[in-house]
Amino acid sequence: MNNLFLIVLGAMLVNNFVLSQFLGICPFLGVSKKLGSAVGMSLAVTFVMLMATAVTWPIQTFVLDPNDLGYLQTIVFILVIASLVQLVEIVLKRFVPPLHKSLGIYLPLITTNCAVLGVTILNIDEGYDFVSSMANSLGAGLGFLIAMVMFAGVRERLETADIPEGLRGIPSTLIAAALVSLSFFGFQGLFGL
Repeated sequence: MNNLFLIVLGAMLVNNFVLSQFLGICPFLGVSKKLGSAVGMSLAVTFVMLMATAVTWPIQTFVLDPNDLGYLQTIVFILVIASLVQLVEIVLKRFVPPLHKSLGIYLPLITTNCAVLGVTILNIDEGYDFVSSMANSLGAGLGFLIAMVMFAGVRERLETADIPEGLRGIPSTLIAAALVSLSFFGFQGLFGL
């Protein structure tokens, strides 16, 4: 149990996919203008990460590896992720139309979100069992949520800040992203991870 806690905490803080490994930057920069859409996107990404791990780990372990088809890993994983994203999009469009509209083009882009693919491949590469893989995916999703919520708060503050003309817009957003990312490097020595 203690090991699972360390895996979740490590994926959330130490090896945060967005702020430490720089995966999933597109939705991080694109959907973080408002707190509501940042939380919605984060929950959708977390769901897709968990479901993708629940599907891809058994496929890799019981189908690809025993049949020496490991070279198909990326293609199979992307197909699984794309199917799950379509499911999420259909559900959001049907039951939460305002969130679906606010996420816009970024929702289908979860399919190509390298953080989602990265967590599924990392689970295999690290040799995690199924439960540890799910813990790592949960931690990665929660880490994505933390990064998105923090950055949405920073961006909302930037809207009202007195910023010099040359730094308004994208430059101030990238500087803020770098500072938020830098804050997570303080966790690098935590737990020896």
